[in-house]
This record gives sequence, structure tokens and C-alpha cells, in this order.
Amino acid sequence: MSALDRLPSGHGDRALIAGVVCLLVGALFALTPLRVQLPSAFYVFVEVGILFVIYGVLVLGLDLQYGHTGLVNFGHVVFFAVGAYATAMLSAQDTFAGIGLGYPWPLGLAAGVIAAAILGGAVSLTSIRLRGDFLAIVTLATAEIFHSVFVNFDNIFGGNVGILGVPRPIAALVTDSDTRLVATLLVLGGVTLLTLAIVTRLTEAPYGRVLRAIRADELVTRSVGKSTITYKTQAFVYGAALAGFAGGLFALYNGAVAPGFFTIQVTVTVWIGMLLGGAANHRAVLAGLAIIMGLRLVSRFALDVTPVSGDVFASIRLIVVGLILVAVIRYRPAGIWGDPQELGVDQ
Repeated sequence: MSALDRLPSGHGDRALIAGVVCLLVGALFALTPLRVQLPSAFYVFVEVGILFVIYGVLVLGLDLQYGHTGLVNFGHVVFFAVGAYATAMLSAQDTFAGIGLGYPWPLGLAAGVIAAAILGGAVSLTSIRLRGDFLAIVTLATAEIFHSVFVNFDNIFGGNVGILGVPRPIAALVTDSDTRLVATLLVLGGVTLLTLAIVTRLTEAPYGRVLRAIRADELVTRSVGKSTITYKTQAFVYGAALAGFAGGLFALYNGAVAPGFFTIQVTVTVWIGMLLGGAANHRAVLAGLAIIMGLRLVSRFALDVTPVSGDVFASIRLIVVGLILVAVIRYRPAGIWGDPQELGVDQ
């Protein structure tokens, strides 16, 4: 009996409905002469919103691994990058550097998900039995290894230039820049909401309860006949596949991929968002991610009115984010909306 067969039918309906509505409205803007005009001050908010919904899929995959199963993955960005590069390499046309095979973009997106899942399976098969801190080191090392590969193999991955000429499906349909931004935000937001609905149903099913039991006490879960290694491997692969899906969406939105887009800062951002909102609560991790990205957005405007340089201000911003995280861990160790009893922490 597969995990999908055990999904209940009454959970995640609001996210499902909202996702379908967003997709329909986004398609309306993309496929009809309907146009929208944004105030110039709104551009940055919409662009950050697009990045947020892409990172939203990424943080949902991480929450499935850590929040529900207790798997410490400090290299989540590598699956994001592999999904993006696989999508770009299969679908890019007339790229300046690297490989661009020019296949239809849906095939490239599917390849990105599969490539990330295969890498997740390889990492989990070799390292899933390791204790949490050792698994964290292995995943972090994997991310650094692949980052070096992307930089140094110019003929394949384009080096620091990356792969250009990746198709942008929504941009190809909409020539007006304002309407294109709104349609992109709605379509990708709808995809994120549908992902939230699917992940919610999965984790609220009996399958999800087994994952949480493994996080709480793996030995007890094994004693009642559950193959904890199998469940942990599945959760790790599912999370990696979601990260690859997010990477593919990023490549198709951005029109290019390069190593500079896939640094450890991506992993840090989604980890802080998850811990800030409350692990094991899908809506909470999305809210925590929104807070972190909102702070980064506000800091852009603050830079214009402060006398310090950009480098100094970037350091100050990191310090502020770090202090916020320390305060949350100190006074709300389960996160702002997390459940202390669910996560087994002292409030």
C-alpha cells in the first residue's frame, strides 16, 4: 500500500482551492488580452514575492525532511541547484556556455525533479543511517562538492557564467512587463499552494504519523515493526524532489542558471524561515520564510537612508537576522507558531 493510497480526502482543501484559483487567474492574464499596470514602487514587492513562492516549495521539502522526520539536511541547496541545472541543460537554446539541448521545457522540468530525486536517493542510501550531526556534515559537503563541479566544468555547466537561453514560458506568452510579473506571481503562487495541499495531505495521513514517530523516537518506531530506514529514505527523496522542482521553476522564471544563485545562503534562508515559523507546521514555515524575506526587503529601503556602505549594511542585516533567530530559539524554541509538545522541546 503506497503513501498516496493512504491519503485522507478532507485536509488541505483550502490550499488546493486557493492554488487552483491562482492558476486560473494567472492563466487569464497570460492567455487573454487582459492587462494590468503596476505602480513602479510595487515592482520590487512582486519580484520578491515570486522568489518567495519558489523558496516556499523549497522550505516545504525541508520541513518534510527535518520537521516531520528529524533529518538534518544542511545541503538542501544542492537539490535546488541540480533541479535548476538539469532543467536548464535540457531546455536551453543558444546558450553562451555549457550544454543546452533545446528540448521542450516540460521535459526539462521533469528531468530536474528526477535528477534531484536520484541524488537524494544516492545521498540517503549512503548516509541515512548516520546520526543527525554527521548527516548534516555529509549533506553540507555534498552541496560544496557540487558547487565546485558547477564552477569548474565549464564545457558542461558553463562555469561562473552558467547556462543562458533557458525558456521562460510565461514571458513568451506575455510581452507586457507588468502583466508578466503578475501572471508569474499568480501561476507560481498557485503551484506552491498546490504543493502545500499535497504535502499537507501526505503528512496528515498515517504515513505522516509514522514520520513524526521516527522523529520522536526511532527505536520505539522500529520496535513496532516499521522500517524506519525505508521511511527516512522516502522522506529524504521526497524533500529532494521538491527542491529539484523548485529549482526547475527558478530556472524557467529566471531564464538562466549560474553557481551564484545556489550558494549556502539559500540553505540558511530556508532553515531560518523554517525554525522561525515552527518546524512540522507547513503554514508556519511558509510564514517564517515570509518574515525573513520581508526583513530583507525592508532592509533594501533602509539602506537608502543609512550613512553606512552596502557591505557594512549587509553585515548589520545578517547580525539582526541572527539576533532574531537567537531570540526565537531562546524564548520560542518550537518557533513562533510551532507546537512545543509536537516537537518535544521545553517552552
